[in-house]
Amino acid sequence: MAASCVKPLTLLFFPVIFFCLSMASSPPRHSCTDGPVIPTTPLLSFLTKLQAAALRTYGPSNFDPKLYVDLPLKFDLSTVEQAFDELPKLGNRSIPATQLQAFLDRYMGEAGSDLVVANPPDFVTEPSGFLPKVQNEVVRKWALEVHALWKNLSRRVSDEVKKNSNLHTLLPVPGPVVVPGSRFREVYYWDSYWVIRGLLASKMYETAKSIVDNLLSLLDEYGHVLNGARIYYANRSQPPLLSSMILEIYKKTGDLALVKRAFPSLLKEHQFWTSGIHNLTIQDANGCIRSMSRYFAKWNQPRPEGATTDEKTASQLSTASERDLLYRELASTAESGWDFSTRWMSNHSDLTTLATTSILPVDLNAYILKMELDLAFFAKILCNKSAAEKFSALSKLRKEGLDTIFWNAKKGQWFDYWTSKNATCQTSQGVHKWQEHNQNQNIFASNFIPLWIELFHSDHSRAKEVMKSLQSSGLLQPAGIATSLTNSGRQWDFPNGWAPLQHMIVEGLARSGLTELKLLAEDIATKWIKTNYATYKKTGDMHEKFDVQECGQFGGGGFYKPQTGFGWSNGVVLAFLEEFGWPQDRSINC
Repeated sequence: MAASCVKPLTLLFFPVIFFCLSMASSPPRHSCTDGPVIPTTPLLSFLTKLQAAALRTYGPSNFDPKLYVDLPLKFDLSTVEQAFDELPKLGNRSIPATQLQAFLDRYMGEAGSDLVVANPPDFVTEPSGFLPKVQNEVVRKWALEVHALWKNLSRRVSDEVKKNSNLHTLLPVPGPVVVPGSRFREVYYWDSYWVIRGLLASKMYETAKSIVDNLLSLLDEYGHVLNGARIYYANRSQPPLLSSMILEIYKKTGDLALVKRAFPSLLKEHQFWTSGIHNLTIQDANGCIRSMSRYFAKWNQPRPEGATTDEKTASQLSTASERDLLYRELASTAESGWDFSTRWMSNHSDLTTLATTSILPVDLNAYILKMELDLAFFAKILCNKSAAEKFSALSKLRKEGLDTIFWNAKKGQWFDYWTSKNATCQTSQGVHKWQEHNQNQNIFASNFIPLWIELFHSDHSRAKEVMKSLQSSGLLQPAGIATSLTNSGRQWDFPNGWAPLQHMIVEGLARSGLTELKLLAEDIATKWIKTNYATYKKTGDMHEKFDVQECGQFGGGGFYKPQTGFGWSNGVVLAFLEEFGWPQDRSINC
């Protein structure tokens, strides 16, 4: 999209350590239990104590630990804490249920009450030009019902939070947001990309921009976009897709002012993901030293939103240092968005073997490549030549890293790369020497995510290899793409399929321009749309995840019951219908 030049922005230049050399041997790898930790707050300390007491009182059946860290206080913390400490305790340290309930009614507000319903100003019942390729009236009627869910999921922070933020774990973001749904009562980072794709299909451009502005406010305040807009998420981020959100909005609206406003913040995010604890240095098979990225949370305690669950998992370990390491791995896995999966575990039956901080994830590095390509494009339209050249060069180097570290030509996939266990403090001072056997050759949907990036799907030879590998992988199921081939009971494993993974792989196939790949993309999208429709008709809800073994089944597994709403599922259905349409004579039924 053409744009007139605006005054170039001043670019912050960060050190880059991609270079090539020959090394006789790699230096010793670091191994330590230390790492940065975001300090907790007195409010979080109290709420996790309340959470533990509630579990002892009510028991584990249908217990959701997140509920208790989302409760707002009605009085100052010292008053509430004193009243809590005065509650009678039984022999097992539980509180009589009637007494605890009376305390909650008297001193705590309801979870979610710190957000109020917001009416999106750009919502109309049937937008002009909505899904023009959808010719089937049954599908169009349902698509309009999905579109209407944006009203149900639109929220704004209450005035009370802005007035007394110390009584809330909710962060006072400035504008309206779209929440995922159910227990997820706040805006989330990577969910928002697919929410925005759906909003753009719904012609709700101002709502999409508001979400971006809220995420930018978190980035400016904390130095990274938080996992979600709660104080207990300050220790980690999520897959970095903010530049992709802004690019999609720009492509639809041509809003250069948004790009200009966001660009300095995006530079900060790039630094966050490419330096310090998120950076690992590796010598690839060609002798080139490459700086690649990993997930690494600034946390070594039970996650407040799941403290009782994390403590139970860690109770299997014998020492405090082992438990601290596990807590960091649990939080770092949550930063990946894939919480939890055998993808991160050295022993697929034992969650305590999580090793996320020692893994270079192929999809994370693909997202950062996308970020660098986006930043080069933004710099170009902002007439910032030096920044455009810098990020073009960085994207070229990261693409080379994806080729030499993750790509496996024999398998036709990109694989995660495992470094040494407990190399949690390794930065650019320590260099890991690439070895092929350290590629994790287990099958995960993430192995195909780089196809989403134009540099890969425009390479027709590579795209055909990836398509053949996907077709023979076992991931293609009757109702979509499975997350893995391992049925572990973890929610980011078989038989669950997730909307964002379907979308990225399908969009990569479709945008290759190759007929065979586009047909496969449409087939996967059609199956995904059908299972969403059938489940919606059966349950009255859109769901967070789906069982892809059979059309019309929502997913399960994990530490919480299946959720409905649901932001990214709604967004992907609308995006698929916008891309592929629905012929009049094609049945929507399973």
